[in-house]
Amino acid sequence: MTTSARENCISWDECFMRMAHVIAERSKDPSTQAGAVVVDKNNVVVGMGYNGFPRGIASDKLPWEREGGFLDTKYAYVCHAEENAVYNANNDTRGCKTYCTLFPCNECAKTMIQNGIIEVIFESDKYHDVDAFAAARRLFDAAGIKYRQYVCEWGK
Repeated sequence: MTTSARENCISWDECFMRMAHVIAERSKDPSTQAGAVVVDKNNVVVGMGYNGFPRGIASDKLPWEREGGFLDTKYAYVCHAEENAVYNANNDTRGCKTYCTLFPCNECAKTMIQNGIIEVIFESDKYHDVDAFAAARRLFDAAGIKYRQYVCEWGK
């Protein structure tokens, strides 16, 4: 009698998107928890990140508001998950792909392009019509970066 390999294991996409969701839970942001995972061609994680203030800045030192003047909102201060995943990478990110819980903004797109990311797999595209996200798509298209939406397989 031989034992065969298990056939119902999760896909790499599902594995890395689950990891992006787990790291997102580290975010102190009261309204949005985003996560990202950078993976090399061998499906080895080289970096992970979540949205939050830069290293060394306590979560109570700057505003978390979403509305008001620029300096009074989180937008002037928060590093996005995709940026942090690249900044935290323990290896070269050239030729890697990034799994993100949200479609990246234009600033994150520039960071990923400059660091050699070749594919972006995102789950939510809830800001699709916002200019910063339209700009990100233009940047990815111009740079030849593939992007695709991940459809959750969990619970199937």
